[in-house]
Amino acid sequence: MTPFLGEMIGTAMLLLLGDGVVANVVLKKTKGASSGWIVITMGWGMAVFVSVFMMGPFSGAHINPAVTVGLAVAGKFPWADVPAYLLAQFLGAALGAALVWLHYRTHFAVTDDADAKLAVFCTGPAIRNASANFASELIGTFVLVFAVLYLATPEVGLGALDALPVGFVVLAIGLSLGGTTGYAINPARDLSPRLMHSLLPIPGKRDSDWGYAWIPVFGPLAGAALAALAYLMLQ
Repeated sequence: MTPFLGEMIGTAMLLLLGDGVVANVVLKKTKGASSGWIVITMGWGMAVFVSVFMMGPFSGAHINPAVTVGLAVAGKFPWADVPAYLLAQFLGAALGAALVWLHYRTHFAVTDDADAKLAVFCTGPAIRNASANFASELIGTFVLVFAVLYLATPEVGLGALDALPVGFVVLAIGLSLGGTTGYAINPARDLSPRLMHSLLPIPGKRDSDWGYAWIPVFGPLAGAALAALAYLMLQ
């Protein structure tokens, strides 16, 4: 399997399971309806675990543009490979989001809350404040990438043995820091599903909140770069 295909499949799996747990909690008449934030954070942590375990040996399982950029800034990943990885991640995230819609389409149809339907696909702030929301995404991603840099090998990134530790890091971020913005901490995880929300024939949906969309893209990238710089300073 090529690294490009590994990143695309890994990111698709991440979104299928990650957005899938959100759908299970927020949509009507599911078995997990209203089961709460702890279920969502556990689901996302396990989604990362599954994705990294599956694709770590093939691509390093970055499954996140912020991780790719952070590894490149820290000198652990070649800049020449960054564009292909980012393209694979954004394509995989779109595919995963589309599969969530396909899986839960009957539950989208019986859910009246348009905000809940949007929340399946992308993040939004609990209190809308651009600077505070940006800082939340920056800090959360800093924690993720700083941890990943101490796990990643110089050759490619994360291996299968790193899957559980990274899943626990994401779980910790969600439980401790996720309450402000929903902890996108991954530009592909937010932007591609937001685009799919705008394109898919979801009954009763609202706008895709494009005015907020820059924060879960640039906040994580800034956090990743700062984490890489901090890592280099401590070497």
